[in-house]
Amino acid sequence: MRRLFIGFLVSSSVIIQSCSSIYMPNVPATPMFRNKGEGYVAAHANIKGNVSASAGVAVSDHIAVLASGSIIDNQRSNPRFSQKLGEAALGYYTTMGKQNRQVLEFYAGYGLGKAIDEDVRASTTGYDVVESRELDFDKIFVQVNYSSTRKNKLNLFGGKKELNYGTAIRVSRIQMKDFTINGLDTQHEENLFIEPVFFTRLELNKGFQLQYTSGFNIGVADNMYLKAGNSVFTLGVTYNFGRKK
Repeated sequence: MRRLFIGFLVSSSVIIQSCSSIYMPNVPATPMFRNKGEGYVAAHANIKGNVSASAGVAVSDHIAVLASGSIIDNQRSNPRFSQKLGEAALGYYTTMGKQNRQVLEFYAGYGLGKAIDEDVRASTTGYDVVESRELDFDKIFVQVNYSSTRKNKLNLFGGKKELNYGTAIRVSRIQMKDFTINGLDTQHEENLFIEPVFFTRLELNKGFQLQYTSGFNIGVADNMYLKAGNSVFTLGVTYNFGRKK
């Protein structure tokens, strides 16, 4: 009876895990440009192995281009999950307010990604793969960024440090290009995700800022695999250079 109960728990765990989302949102780029010629680079990571990097440049007084990439390699969990994602975007930015302490940005972009999701179970030789799901996908997204810089600087580490906070709201259409389960072609899925993200930046030195990011995603379609459920919690560093104001 005890063995039967344990077997039921293991089977239930595999079923629940197999229904987890096979898409992990990356950290959206939030350069918050202020002038032509300004550049931006950033890197973010969390304890789950999610690493994101982005770069961009303001090519004119209001037009900017971005490129981003992320890698996730979480082999210690069950299911094991890995994902690679790259994307590029073109956008518009502007400053707001009497002292230009607010920045508003609009971006539209395209991306390509690949994910591998594996259910595993312990065996005498290590871990055996129970089910393997492999996905190639593309994405089209639009994104709105808004940030505001605190008027009064903080007295930290023997000096006055700038603090700003903001949000990025992204709407992404994710579509499967190839999808296999245990090497067999499987019906494709498509979903529209709403991905709000909130961030806080603390100035470390001129141009360098420490950024904490948190967010979640909402899926419109009721899918089996390509659905919402993965959140974003990362710590990172950003650097803006060429800023004139």
